[in-house]
Amino acid sequence: MNRKVHYAWMIVIIIFLTFLAVQGLRLSFGAFVEPWEKDFALDRGTTSLISTLSFVVYGVSQPLIGKLVDKWGARLVLSFSTLIVGISICLTAFVHQPWQLFVLYCLFVSLGVGGASNVAATVVITNWFNEKRGLAFGIMETGFGAGQMVLVPVSLSLIHWSDWRMTVVILGLFLIVVVFPIIMLFLRNHPREKGLAPVGGERQEEAEISQEGKRADISFKQVIVKREFWLVLLPFAICGFTTTGLMDTHLIPFSHNHGFSTQVAGTAVSILAAFNVIGILASGVVADRFSSRKFLLLLYLTRAVALFILLNSHNPALLFLFAMIYGLVSFATVAPTQMLITQYFKRYSVGFILGWLFLSHQIGSALGAYLPGWLYSEYGHYQYAIYISIALLVAATICKFLLPEPEK
Repeated sequence: MNRKVHYAWMIVIIIFLTFLAVQGLRLSFGAFVEPWEKDFALDRGTTSLISTLSFVVYGVSQPLIGKLVDKWGARLVLSFSTLIVGISICLTAFVHQPWQLFVLYCLFVSLGVGGASNVAATVVITNWFNEKRGLAFGIMETGFGAGQMVLVPVSLSLIHWSDWRMTVVILGLFLIVVVFPIIMLFLRNHPREKGLAPVGGERQEEAEISQEGKRADISFKQVIVKREFWLVLLPFAICGFTTTGLMDTHLIPFSHNHGFSTQVAGTAVSILAAFNVIGILASGVVADRFSSRKFLLLLYLTRAVALFILLNSHNPALLFLFAMIYGLVSFATVAPTQMLITQYFKRYSVGFILGWLFLSHQIGSALGAYLPGWLYSEYGHYQYAIYISIALLVAATICKFLLPEPEK
């Protein structure tokens, strides 16, 4: 008997495309570091500050984005955030002073990226899936890895063939002309809008929790006194420090500092991104079937080992080995972390709690972008930044060990 594919999987594909385009553009920041330094006569610390401030704005926006999603729906938030990113990144092609770049990228691009992020997307996935939610989260998150795998080398190539200004115009037009209309036309906030039930069917428990969540969404004081909140939040901040902060801002400059060519650095980023996709998909399946707490403990510990390999990578083989291992465990933390939140905080507003979760991630990302750049400016190398990152990952592992197992 023929069975139609549930429209929920179309929702996943749309969010995947959104993340590929919007978050992939943000993850391409490292490709613009050296061109901006040359064009605007900036040092590494100042260029890193652009990334840092953008993460701060992104992070601070997350609780607000959660509120907007709860009020207006994820479709409007995701679509217009994508449009804002597209217009703003195009306009950076016309700047001639560093302060103009700071304003456009740190404020407008970052607000748009913050809106087209996990907070809105997670609410949509939660609405559409009562079963296979971990897998859906995993596929959704592969948009980050796919965006990194596609847009970082594309950005490097376009910059090499033309310049960074033409590159941002091309990337911006793709968001405006292709991605924005797709979200507006095909994304839906809830299966009821298509006359459907969620994957796995309607559940009375979910309806009750949803109603209670609406009543509890101002009871943040009840959340911050829970140790589960902090033992999830702090490791996720460390996750931000060591991924979008450290790696996505500094891996390409780190590779150049170690004497690797642009081709080798680009290959390493592509390998990391490809294994990101594998790790994210696998993490979604594992999150449905295994303890997310134990899984995260393993992920953070493996990430620390991978950074030790990076610290000693003086030939392309070791750099590529690092990229494979780190890629498997990098964005793989997101799906099990989201699962823990839905398990620990069933009776609170999903958008509101996720807003604070991803705020912590972006604070970590901001520090991870700026501190290594400042240390590089002071000492001329990234070793101290890597040592700090390893220590933080060990601390994140301990936090996961201290977490209680959530109720299923």
